[in-house]
Amino acid sequence: MTRCPWPSTDPLMIEYHDTEWGVPVHDDLKWFEFIVLDAFQAGLSWRTILHKRENFRKALDEFDPAVISKYQEEKVQELMQDAGIVRNQLKIRSTISNAIAFLELQSEFGSFDQYIWGFTNGKVIQNAWKSMQDVPAKTILSDEISKNLKNRGFKFVGSTIVYSFLQSAGVVNDHVCECFRYSELKGFR
Repeated sequence: MTRCPWPSTDPLMIEYHDTEWGVPVHDDLKWFEFIVLDAFQAGLSWRTILHKRENFRKALDEFDPAVISKYQEEKVQELMQDAGIVRNQLKIRSTISNAIAFLELQSEFGSFDQYIWGFTNGKVIQNAWKSMQDVPAKTILSDEISKNLKNRGFKFVGSTIVYSFLQSAGVVNDHVCECFRYSELKGFR
């Protein structure tokens, strides 16, 4: 079986690649999880974040933006002491402000899902990359969404981070063509 090369031989990375990465998301809690995890990934490897994912889930109340939006200074300091997550104060504080912005966006659009899929008219962008070297770090679409999110008060949503969560959540199919998941996900919605 041929797959994208980025999971290497790490069993957790392989499982994530084979079952989750690139599958279209339509659940707002999952969307918020990807936004949080990709923000924490900035400057780090996805492997590091994936191996801390369950710790993040416990520390951040199952990635529930309604709960996170109410975090106070005491919770920030508690998270700064949690060795199971990435203890970056700016990223922790941005998670709280992003939860607030996320709830406002949900209120405006009915759901984050409606908002984000509106950029592609509800369609998955089917790329056809021959190798991982062909896959861009950002695109015109991620530039547009990044700018829009920043204007709405989101932080740690640069174009590269946005493109990463668009890939994770299946807005774009960036599995390389020879990967078995590429054809499995083609036509998914």
